[in-house]
Amino acid sequence: MLMELVKRCWYRYSSNKVSLIGLFIVVSVIILALLAPWISPFPEHVGAVIDFANSSQPPNSTYLLGTDTVGRDVLSRLLMCLRSTLLMGIVVLSIAVPVGFIIGVIAGYFKDSLVDSILMRITDIFLSVPPLVLALAIASVLEPNLKNSMIAITVMWWPWYARLAYGIASSLRTENYIIYAELTGAGLGHIIFKEFLPNCISPILTKMTLDMGYVIIMGATLSFAGLGEQPPAPALGNMISEGVKYLPDLWWLTIFPALTIILIVLGFNLFGDGISNLFNVEEG
Repeated sequence: MLMELVKRCWYRYSSNKVSLIGLFIVVSVIILALLAPWISPFPEHVGAVIDFANSSQPPNSTYLLGTDTVGRDVLSRLLMCLRSTLLMGIVVLSIAVPVGFIIGVIAGYFKDSLVDSILMRITDIFLSVPPLVLALAIASVLEPNLKNSMIAITVMWWPWYARLAYGIASSLRTENYIIYAELTGAGLGHIIFKEFLPNCISPILTKMTLDMGYVIIMGATLSFAGLGEQPPAPALGNMISEGVKYLPDLWWLTIFPALTIILIVLGFNLFGDGISNLFNVEEG
């Protein structure tokens, strides 16, 4: 039975050929991130290594993506920073999604009440500030590192899921099965996780796969501004920031990290489109 369901889902997903490209990119990035310490040509170049004899070399047979101004292999550093890049997206969404979902569902369930007004006004306050500005403001008052950049992005990301869950819960709160659950004495926890959650899984999963790319862009932006992971640890944003100073001569220092961001974001967007099509077919 389970295998039949998997086969049907795969058939529906694979009917969108462009989504297969996204799946291939996402799976490839995950595998490269997991195997990075073992497949990096120069894993020691992740840290504070200096090799002036091989500094600023363009792409060649030894250094496939060239070296930076202190002789570190760009390819090795890109492979290693995939881990922190994916970790950023996973941590942010694994916190923002549950928080936003619970707040949104509670507000939608108690629509037009004091609870609804308080929760959604707080949500609206966060949504009224441009996301990047809010993330930069929060990160700037914290110590610049990977953990605090995750906190900054999480604080500005949960309201979008609160709004999504609020809209779904508001439209379902008068459905017969919700009323029946109330009449049988079901508690708020049961109604949230047993009644509302199944109806929210499809749009939330779709949004999560699309948001992975946006979270990664936001993390790279904070890193570019010096508010994310700090050197000598590699991060896509700070690698671009360091390389910009040497354009156009040392073009590879900026181009390859930028292409990595574009590829990852494209992969998750195409993958998210496939997930959206999958659920839409099933619902139809």
